[in-house]
Amino acid sequence: MIRVRGLEIPTLDDVDLSGVRVLMRIDVNSPVDPGTGRITDNYRFRAHVSTVRELLEKGNSVVLISHQGRPGDRDFRDLGEHAGLLSGYLGVEVEFVEDVSGPHARQRIKGMRAGEVILLDNLRFSSEEMIEASPQDHASSYLVRRLSPMFQGYINDAFSASHRSHASLVGFPVLLKSCAGRVVEREISAAAEVLSPHNRPRVFVIGGGKVAESLRAIEGLMRRGLADRILTGGLLAEVFTLAKGVDLGRENIEVLARAGALGLLGKAKELLRSGTPVEVPVDFKVERGGEVSEVQAEVVEGVIRDVGPSTVDLYSALLREAGTIVLRGPMGVIEDQRFRESSSILLRESITSGAYVIVGGGHMVSLLDKGSGLDRRKVHVSTGGGALLLFLLGERMPGLEALSMRSGGVP
Repeated sequence: MIRVRGLEIPTLDDVDLSGVRVLMRIDVNSPVDPGTGRITDNYRFRAHVSTVRELLEKGNSVVLISHQGRPGDRDFRDLGEHAGLLSGYLGVEVEFVEDVSGPHARQRIKGMRAGEVILLDNLRFSSEEMIEASPQDHASSYLVRRLSPMFQGYINDAFSASHRSHASLVGFPVLLKSCAGRVVEREISAAAEVLSPHNRPRVFVIGGGKVAESLRAIEGLMRRGLADRILTGGLLAEVFTLAKGVDLGRENIEVLARAGALGLLGKAKELLRSGTPVEVPVDFKVERGGEVSEVQAEVVEGVIRDVGPSTVDLYSALLREAGTIVLRGPMGVIEDQRFRESSSILLRESITSGAYVIVGGGHMVSLLDKGSGLDRRKVHVSTGGGALLLFLLGERMPGLEALSMRSGGVP
């Protein structure tokens, strides 16, 4: 039993689901290459394998459900490729069923035998899945009412989506014996390590392009006293650099304006005035006319693409002193090979620092050496850096709260 934040969340060790048909919510929502339409990161697929294998060893048949993208977005698509990737990592065929809760899906589920695994189609093809509502309301939705009678148990292994109160996350625990999967267990254990008073100083490395989200996170980290230092990169670093009165040049101001980040300058200044321990780059890598050069932060000509080598040296020294490191978001535009080096170096410095390290977010995870044999006692690779950060900040996690309900038959 996981006891956290006033919740008692049962795990696979607490609920007997052996030899039955189970429904398992996973999160294999993944970045998609806009040119090829192919999935570009596979970490979430590999993360869920341990839970599925455990269920198969217990004689279960397993139905997996997940989402991909949002309606209207370029990455909104079916889960056919996802089933193929899951099959490869699991070593067992994961059959793709091109239906969510209609007659075809229900007929296939009824005919399942022990040891079979199927993946239903994108949950967000069902409009009910996009609605935020209470567990009781979702329990009466068509999606939940059509699927739940065919299962003897439900497992939530989608920690990265559990900050949402969607039907697939909160509706089934009202009607079915339910518990957390191994991914959820690992994420909560990692959060406990971050919150441990023994693992200080805590250093958060925050980059990427989601400036508004990052500023809210920093505000929350300071309110809860969680961060001793915050090392910034990406557009977030540029906003803080401007807030300190440094002129980054017309081209970079235009980039920030197009990203909607200039309106957040006031919030960045407010955080700095309050004493927030934010570190900003002292130099940058810029691109000008297709050429890459390194410039000091005070004299920027060209479009900023990454932090520079002096910043990497400064940040590396701070990481070596840390007791806990949380990496969320890259320092530069890592989609371009010319601007991956700083993020890769800081990731390597973190892993070899001796600190407890959480690597969160798809971009940073994509830089990991998959064959490096990470020490899982000291390095946690999160399936959802955003959800983990929200959990640390004390935000509600409806998907976890639903698992703690007693009405699902949990002892």
